[in-house]
Amino acid sequence: MKAIVGVKRVIDYAVKIRVNPTNSGVVTQGVKHSMNPFCEIAVEEAVRLKEKKQLKEIVSVSIGGPKSIETIRTSLAMGCDRAIHVEMSDAEAEKLNTLTVSKIFAAIAKEESADLVVLGKQAIDDDSNTTGQMTAALLDWPQGCFASEVKIDGKTATVVREIDGGLETIKVNLPAVVTGDLRLNEPRYATLPNIMKAKKKKIAKKKLADYGVELKENTTRISVNAPASREAGEIVADVDTLLGNLKGKGCL
Repeated sequence: MKAIVGVKRVIDYAVKIRVNPTNSGVVTQGVKHSMNPFCEIAVEEAVRLKEKKQLKEIVSVSIGGPKSIETIRTSLAMGCDRAIHVEMSDAEAEKLNTLTVSKIFAAIAKEESADLVVLGKQAIDDDSNTTGQMTAALLDWPQGCFASEVKIDGKTATVVREIDGGLETIKVNLPAVVTGDLRLNEPRYATLPNIMKAKKKKIAKKKLADYGVELKENTTRISVNAPASREAGEIVADVDTLLGNLKGKGCL
């Protein structure tokens, strides 16, 4: 069995995001980037399934500019067997939307005859949370989104998924699309020996045209604004004063 895993390069989760002067986006130049945390979870889950002999090959896929190769190398060091880099300029990458990304993943899944597509449930830069669902729809495959546990048994997969108010367990036929939630696993660190081995693994260079996909903008970003500054707090003498202030502001 073969799995396709999506990996995205995003601004590191620990970086304080700053809106650019034109309010058209956020500052990305000179800012630390890393693999999307949910993508790390997806890679880790695929590697664990391979360690259980339930997968034979893992192919990581990244779509983006030249620096996406760093993210791809990380996925290979974590345990992926080979990778596909769908190359484009940084300017083109800014125009990417989830529908275009989903079309690419669907095309690759078909070309590779994959049995499983494993993605993070969302990327922390845009929080769209739609790529997995769209990919499943384009492929007409079953989906198990927000997975906190995945078990494969032959040609079926049992997925425990997080929903409002609890957990839901579903069984899907393979091939299928699975998206990982935070509780699915804790990603491993890439060791130095595996980092060195990753340099010898194959990375195929592809273009959008190779998959018959065009870069189209179906949404327009009007503006990006930072959250309003938090108001200064107020120190009160006792609880009665606090309750009085809250009532006066309509909070009670």
